[in-house]
Amino acid sequence: MTVKDPREIVKHINSRNAKILAVFIVIGFIGYHGILHLTSGIDSCKWLLSDGRFQGFRVWQPYGCMMHSYSSGDSQMCLQYIAYWGGKTHVVFIGDSRIRQLYFGFVSLINPKYVIENNIAHHNIHYTDKELKVHIDFIWAPMVNQTMFDIYKPWMQDVSIRPSLIVTGSGVWAIKVSNASMSMYNSYQRNLSRLVPMLNNLTPVTKVIWVLQDPVLTEKLHPSRKMITNEQIDLYNKGAMEVMHHSKILIWSSSRLVSQGLYQDQVDGLHMGKNALNYAIQILLNMYCNDHMNYNDGTCCSSPEPVTVLQLITFSILGVRVPEVSQLYICWGVYRTISLRLMRNSSENRELLSKFYNGSISTDEDIIISRGRKETSFFELVTALARLAIVMSYFFLCDRTNFFMKENKYFTYTNFFLPLGYLFALGLFFTEESQFTQVLHRDQTNEWKGWMQLLILIYHMTGASHVLPIYMHIRVLVTSYLFLSGYGHFTYFYQYGDFGFYRFWHVIFRLNFLVVVLCLCMNRPYQFYYFVPLVSFWFVVMFVTVKSVPQVTAPAAEVNPLLYFYMILKFVTLFGVVTVLYMSEVFFEKIFVTRPWKALFVTTDDSIKEWWFRWKIDRYSVAFGMLFAFGLQLLKQYHILDDKNRGNLFSRGISLTAASAALVGIASYAIFAFLCRNKLECNEVHPYISFVPILSYIILRNISSYLRTKYSMFFAWFGNISLELFIAQYHIWLAADTHGVLVLVPGYPVLNALITSFLFVCVAHEIHVLTNILVRYAVPTDWKYLIRNVTIFLLLLVPIGIHDGMF
Repeated sequence: MTVKDPREIVKHINSRNAKILAVFIVIGFIGYHGILHLTSGIDSCKWLLSDGRFQGFRVWQPYGCMMHSYSSGDSQMCLQYIAYWGGKTHVVFIGDSRIRQLYFGFVSLINPKYVIENNIAHHNIHYTDKELKVHIDFIWAPMVNQTMFDIYKPWMQDVSIRPSLIVTGSGVWAIKVSNASMSMYNSYQRNLSRLVPMLNNLTPVTKVIWVLQDPVLTEKLHPSRKMITNEQIDLYNKGAMEVMHHSKILIWSSSRLVSQGLYQDQVDGLHMGKNALNYAIQILLNMYCNDHMNYNDGTCCSSPEPVTVLQLITFSILGVRVPEVSQLYICWGVYRTISLRLMRNSSENRELLSKFYNGSISTDEDIIISRGRKETSFFELVTALARLAIVMSYFFLCDRTNFFMKENKYFTYTNFFLPLGYLFALGLFFTEESQFTQVLHRDQTNEWKGWMQLLILIYHMTGASHVLPIYMHIRVLVTSYLFLSGYGHFTYFYQYGDFGFYRFWHVIFRLNFLVVVLCLCMNRPYQFYYFVPLVSFWFVVMFVTVKSVPQVTAPAAEVNPLLYFYMILKFVTLFGVVTVLYMSEVFFEKIFVTRPWKALFVTTDDSIKEWWFRWKIDRYSVAFGMLFAFGLQLLKQYHILDDKNRGNLFSRGISLTAASAALVGIASYAIFAFLCRNKLECNEVHPYISFVPILSYIILRNISSYLRTKYSMFFAWFGNISLELFIAQYHIWLAADTHGVLVLVPGYPVLNALITSFLFVCVAHEIHVLTNILVRYAVPTDWKYLIRNVTIFLLLLVPIGIHDGMF
C-alpha cells in the first residue's frame, strides 16, 4: 500500500474543505437532535425535572437547558406578574416531612423574613401574602391512602378552587411504619394506581409534580429510621415511575440527583442539606416562572421567542434565493459546458479566446465578454445571498428555537486559563517572518486583533466577567480594538488623503452588514451588538474630524507645515467635545435620543443607559489611536524614527530604557486591576489610564527588530475575521444572547466546546467571505449606483426603528 505524500494531504486542509465538513456536521446534529426530540420530546421542563449533572463540585446544571438563579426579588416579581395577568398563584405541597422541607424552602425564598413555627409536625401549614396575591399551603399526608384521596376530591368537583401547582410525593413514611414490608409496597402501588386518574383530571388547570424519594445517608439516620434503606427507596421510586409512566404527571427525579451529589450536607441522613434544598427550590421556580419572566439565562420551561412579521419578511426575501441558486447552478453548468465546447470546436471562437487571454479584444468582441461578465456577476450575487440565507437559518435555529440545547456558563480558573495556554502555544508555534518592517504593520495588527479576540471569546464562554482583575484586563482589549481602529483609519486618511464617500460607505458597510442582517433575522435592536455601533460611531466622528476644513495629509503638510497646527487644533477640539459630553449626561442623552437616529442608540426598553456606559468607558480610545498615529507619522517624517529596515528602532541604551518603562507600565495596570475594589470605581479610572498598557505593548512589540518583523500566522488568521467572530459568537457559539453556551453534544462539555468552536469559526469565515463579495455590489465605485444603494441601506434601518417604536 502506497503512503501519500504529506504535502498532498496538507493541500486539502483549507477553509473551503473545513466548511464543507462543517455543513455535514451540522446536518448530522440536526438529525441527531431531531431523533432526540422525537424519542424524548422537546419539552425542556422534562429535561429540568428529570436529569442533570454537577459542574465541578457544587454547581448544578440541568440537562440541555439553562437555569436562572432566582433571588427573593425575582420570585416575588414572578408571582406578581402571574397575579397581574389574572393568574392564580396557589401552590400546594402535599406529603411528609421531606415535602414540608420543600414548602419551607419555597416560602423562605419568597419571604426571607418568614419564621418557621415550632411544633409543626403532622400539621397542615398555610402561608398567605395579600400583596403578592399568593397562597401556599402544606398538607400533611405522608402516605398514599384514603386521606390523600380525600384531599383531591373537592378540587376534582370545583375547577375554580384548584391550585396552580401541586408538589407531592410519598414513600419513606410507608417504609417506616411497615418496617419495609413488601405488603405495604404492594398496597402503595395499588393506591397510586387509584390516585393517578385523579391527578390526570387536574392537569389541564394544575401542574402536578411527583417528587421521587431522595437517597438516605445510612450512617446519620436515627435508629428508629434504620429500616429506610436506599434499596427500599429505589424500589418505591421504581414502582411510582411504572404507575405514572403514561400519565400527565411530571415526575421530578433531578432533585434526587442533586441530593445524592450533595449527600455530605445532610444533617440527619433523611432530609436535604441546605445547598441541595436551595437547588431544589431553584428548579421549582424555574419550572413555574421561566415561561412568564423570559429571563435570558433561564431557558428551562421557557417557550421560544415568537417570530415577528419583520423576521418572516426577511427570511422570505432571503429564502427565495435558495431555489434560485439550485436552478442557476444547473443552468450555469449547462451554459458553460456548451459555450466552452463550441469555442473549442470553432476556429473563430478559439481565436476569440486567445484574444481574451491576451487582452486584445475588439468592440464587438468586448460586448460578448461583457455579457459573460454580467452573467457571472449575477450568478455570484445570487449565490452569495443564498449562502447568507442558509447561514442566517443556522443562526435562527441555534438561538431562537429550542431545537439545539443550551447550558449555563461555568467559570473556574482552570476553564479559563487552560484553553488560553493551548491557544498561545499554537500561536507561538506558527510564528513566521513578516514582509513588513513598519511599526504596527498589517501582519502585526492582525495578530494583535487575533489573540485579543480569542482571549475575549474564552472570557465570554467561561463567564469570567465576575472576576474583577480578568474583567479589567478584558476592558483593555476592547479599548485596544478601538485604539487600533483610530490608528488604522487615521493613518490611511493621512497618508493617502482619500476622504471620498466611497471609502466612507465601504467601511460603514463592512462594519454593519452582519449586524443589520442579524437585527432583522434575530429580532434584536442595533444597540444589542454594542461594539459595532460603538466603532461605527467613532469612525463617523473620525471621518468628520479629518474631512473638516482644512484637510491635513502628509504630502500637504510637507509643503505647508502650518497644517500641523490645524491638526493639533482638531485634536484639542475632539478631546474637548468628548469631555463636555461626558460631563453632562443630560446633554448627552438629549443628543442621542433625538429622532431619527434614536433607534440606533437605545435598547428594546427605550433606554440609553447601555450606550452611555459603552461610550463613556472608552470615550478617549479612538482619539488616542488617532493621536498616536499622527505622532508616529511626524517621527517618521522628520527621521526621528526609522522603521523601513529590519534594524532596532533605537540604540541599545534607549531600547533597554523604553522596554523597562513599558514593563513597568503593564505591571502598573495589572496591579491597579488587582487592587481596585469594585467595577464602578475601576471603570471610572479606566479611560484615563488605558493608554498606558496599550503603549507599553506597542513599545515591547516593536522596539526590537526581531519582534517587530515576526508575527503569528495563527493569530493573524483569526485577526482577519475578528469582527465576524465577535458578532457571530452571540448566537452560534454562546446561546441565549450570550448568557449561556450552545450544546450540540449533551453531557460532554469538552467535546461540545471543540465541535461548536469549529462550526463557529467556519461560519464566521464564511460571513467574512460573503461580506467581501457583497460589498462590491453594495458599494460600487460609480457614484450614481452608490447613492442608490446607500439609500436602500439606510431604509433597511427604518424597519428596525419602527419595530422598536422609535420612529
